[in-house]
Amino acid sequence: MALTGPPAAVPGRENPPDRSPVPPPPGGTTESADQAWPPGRRERPVALVQAVARARLATVFAILTVSPLMRMAALRYSVPSGLPSRTGCDACGALVGLTRPWPALGPAARCGRCRARVGPLPWTVEIAGLAGLAAVLLLALAGPSGGALPALAWWLGWTIPAVFVDLAVHRLPDRLTLPAAAGTWLLLGVATLDAEPGHWLRAAVGGAGLALVFASSTLLLGHRGFGLGDAKLALSVGALLGWYGWPVLLLGLLVAFGLSALVSMGLLVARRARWSSHLPFGPFLLLGTMGAILLAG
Repeated sequence: MALTGPPAAVPGRENPPDRSPVPPPPGGTTESADQAWPPGRRERPVALVQAVARARLATVFAILTVSPLMRMAALRYSVPSGLPSRTGCDACGALVGLTRPWPALGPAARCGRCRARVGPLPWTVEIAGLAGLAAVLLLALAGPSGGALPALAWWLGWTIPAVFVDLAVHRLPDRLTLPAAAGTWLLLGVATLDAEPGHWLRAAVGGAGLALVFASSTLLLGHRGFGLGDAKLALSVGALLGWYGWPVLLLGLLVAFGLSALVSMGLLVARRARWSSHLPFGPFLLLGTMGAILLAG
């Protein structure tokens, strides 16, 4: 019986590959592709689905918990300056509070007794809160932000109802703007423990400087300038934007003033406002701040 071996090498040619089958190891068995797949890779889609489900539940819980508080603040302080805070339905006088929040403080925004609308328009506060939460989560996923996310979340929780008050009665109450500024400065100070000291210095100079500019316009221009409520809101706006950098502070102001100019021109063209009309500037400060921070992140 003739013995055969691997083909001999031919000079000038590449040796052919050895295609002889490799014998299985003693006592071993062949595995299918599914069996050879690492267990972690098979379990990853399940873990991802569970993480998404938990994130959705957390989002719903956060909206259901925080939105009634923001609605109550917007309802209570949406009164002209000098008048006592609102405590219930204007139509029937039914009390509205945290002890009986539904349905007046829910998304439907209806009085439980007479079914009249109470506070801001239905679903507006909830959508604003969801947008703010989505922005914070997006910044958290985008990368490190120097520890400013807790301060940003705190600021949004107070500023969103303040903006609804500004839209309703053209004022920013101290009971919303001052806690927003105090908590923002405090949380940014805590974040400085894990960040460069220059962040806190920039935030302090930005907040104090922007508030001083707004307050000076009030003193110099009267009703044609910014209100004192805008100056108090600027304490936190300047601190947040300054934390991210001077270009971010400048960008936030440009976005705020640009949006204000566009809306003013649109109202003038539609004859919904006159040159002497006064637009609330709080919503534009909120949009400018979030837009600049998202672009910077």
